[in-house]
Amino acid sequence: MYYDRYNGFKTDGRIKLVPNLILPEFASDITEIYKQGETRLDKLSQKYYNIPYYGVLILMANPSLGTIEFDIKDGSTIRIPFPLESALERYNSALKIHNVLYGN
Repeated sequence: MYYDRYNGFKTDGRIKLVPNLILPEFASDITEIYKQGETRLDKLSQKYYNIPYYGVLILMANPSLGTIEFDIKDGSTIRIPFPLESALERYNSALKIHNVLYGN
């Protein structure tokens, strides 16, 4: 299942600025220890969601780690929003709140 998070931001074939959202914590979330040179967000996405395209959801669940995978420090605890359906619901909810506060 692929979810195009850019779909709501396309106008006339162009993509508008996509906001950096924060996914709230959920009791079913999973944590992993990040190992530089070993851990990759696409691999974590594949491991937990069976598809490699949701690394961005993992970043949104970990705002203290920054917005670029390469800035994550070795030994950091990473929260994986789980399950995928719940993570996508949280993303959509955060996006709706953002749109109400700041417009599309």
